[in-house]
Amino acid sequence: MALQDQLDRITQNTRALVQPERLAISEAATAALFRSGIEDRILPIGARAPDFTLADALTGRPVHLADVLSLGPVVLKFFRGRWCPYCVTELELWRDLHSDLRHRGANLLAISPQTRRQNDFTIQQHELPFPVLSDPGAQVAALFGLAHTIPPEHRNYYRSILVNIPFANAGLNYDTASEASWTLPLPATFLLRPDSTIAFAEAHADFHVRPEPTDLLNLL
Repeated sequence: MALQDQLDRITQNTRALVQPERLAISEAATAALFRSGIEDRILPIGARAPDFTLADALTGRPVHLADVLSLGPVVLKFFRGRWCPYCVTELELWRDLHSDLRHRGANLLAISPQTRRQNDFTIQQHELPFPVLSDPGAQVAALFGLAHTIPPEHRNYYRSILVNIPFANAGLNYDTASEASWTLPLPATFLLRPDSTIAFAEAHADFHVRPEPTDLLNLL
């Protein structure tokens, strides 16, 4: 089944289970994010990706983008967190396609603002064969034009559905949460050539929509 078909099924199930007033809050937040113009700030195809170093969730060792690019093309997969069913569904599909990706000479790095512990849980729970890197405060995501902070009027929505984003991102509770702990990336997929230029870039303010991994694999 295509990725978007799987995500649309999640959306249908959610609309059948969640109260309309809560859905309205989520939809209003998505609409506001789109109106912010964030999609126009995403690094485009042809741009040079910024170099970065982030900690690997399994080992704690630093992963340097330049070192990985020296081995071949790199797929960067920015995701919001293990609490997002759309993100983990996408990660699981990339897991299933990972051997094909490696056969084509490419590597995949998944990146989220979650703590190393939360990213490690993501790896173990979903049996991910690729590195998952922690991006505190979504600072690297910001370099790619993806970072946004959940506004105060929408934070209670996450609390009402028992998603503690400050805890996932920084180990903080709602009372001690910093602004940075409320920062998320747009779910995004980039393909970087070995010279760090971007060959594929797609991200959407609407988190229900993701690119098909097969479209990217066809470029390799």
